[in-house]
Amino acid sequence: MPTPPPAGNSRSRKSIMLHRLSPWNWLFLFLCLPMLNACSSYSPDDVPFGMSRNELVAHLGQPDRERQMDAGSRLEYKRGAISTQTWFIYVDATGKVIRTDQVLTPLNFSRVDVGMTQEAVLLLLGKPSDVRTIGQEGGALWSYRYQNSSCNWFQVELSAQQQVRSAGYRTLPECNSSNRAPIN
Repeated sequence: MPTPPPAGNSRSRKSIMLHRLSPWNWLFLFLCLPMLNACSSYSPDDVPFGMSRNELVAHLGQPDRERQMDAGSRLEYKRGAISTQTWFIYVDATGKVIRTDQVLTPLNFSRVDVGMTQEAVLLLLGKPSDVRTIGQEGGALWSYRYQNSSCNWFQVELSAQQQVRSAGYRTLPECNSSNRAPIN
């Protein structure tokens, strides 16, 4: 059982411990605490339901894209050092958050089918991490980085008519080298 501080001493054990930190510990705390605070607003998964759209934007910043939906709107936020997460945050007609989804998942990737329109892919997965023009016909290759331990990304090949020609997983170019670690 801890011993209480001596009578007449109003400092608690906690405050005594804080005063014993070395200057290096103080420097570390001073430099790292702001970064921890920045990380707390990094992920939309901590956004409470019922938060107003204005509070949401104040908390997370301007969305990468906003789409009008049947019963409100959807705000899209790309997150991660290299955009490995895309969050859709749904706001109802009254301007309140009703749902959050991280959409770069194998389940959503499995929903991409040959013949699907470019717009349907955007509605399902959001904006790709990388876009490249391919072929003489003017097609495009959309690549989605996502969190995984296999060093893969999901790619969608679109025709010049903006329809899916093929889709699947491929190894990230930086992972072809034996001295590169997977993207997590």
